[in-house]
Amino acid sequence: MPFTSVVYGLISALTWGAGDFSGGMAVKRSNPYGVVIVAHVISLFLLLALALFFGEPVPQFQDWILGGLAGICGGVGLTLLYRALASGQMSIAAPVSALVTASLPVMVGFITDGLVGWLTIIGFALALVAVWLVSGGVGLRSDLRSLILPVIAGLAFGGFFIFIHYASSESILWPLVAVRIVSISSLLLYSIITRQDWFPKRESLFAILMSSVMDTAGNAFYVLSAQTGRMDVAAVLGSLYPGSTVVLAWFVLKERISRVQMLGIALALIAIVLITI
Repeated sequence: MPFTSVVYGLISALTWGAGDFSGGMAVKRSNPYGVVIVAHVISLFLLLALALFFGEPVPQFQDWILGGLAGICGGVGLTLLYRALASGQMSIAAPVSALVTASLPVMVGFITDGLVGWLTIIGFALALVAVWLVSGGVGLRSDLRSLILPVIAGLAFGGFFIFIHYASSESILWPLVAVRIVSISSLLLYSIITRQDWFPKRESLFAILMSSVMDTAGNAFYVLSAQTGRMDVAAVLGSLYPGSTVVLAWFVLKERISRVQMLGIALALIAIVLITI
């Protein structure tokens, strides 16, 4: 496996996890939809500036469409996760959606690029178990109806991984611009229709800014990882982002890391080694 692809995938996990941590801090003071909308607006201007600065070629129309589809998938995934949170299902939604998110690109990757080696497959399996454990290692104590939203959210996020990969054949930043345009439009429309008081409070702005920068970096490094290696490897490595969030919560907020989560972090490290070989 190309070493640079693995490094990019790990950076995407670290920055996505940091972005989720910052977003979680912002949501404590502001409406979650407002946090995401403002973060994505900042991200849009950042991506536009970078694309123009680096002189990236403007992609073909089909890549804009694929980027837009990725934006729809990302917006749907976020909305469903928030609905799961509102209904008290987050302890199940987080690990289930993360597992489905990683599994879908793996299946597509196996079909389009062929099977990877056995060590990498074992690494994939350990990484998926690690995601579950880091998220708390909860059991499926609820009925099947409680899994509907998390599974659909995971499929949506998995669709984001797939669409943005295929949208980035010519450039990296412009397809992410398409993602942001669609995600901002869809979330803002949803907030207006549901009469959400979405505009965030001033004290949340720094956390929103950090969330935006980290999430933008995570998206870009995921694309780089998928383009320099395999999409399935990039998706599995990127799905380890809860580990970064947990470590930051422990370091900054002094939250306790359980033994189950420690085991998940250890398995994630082993999985990274196996995938790298």
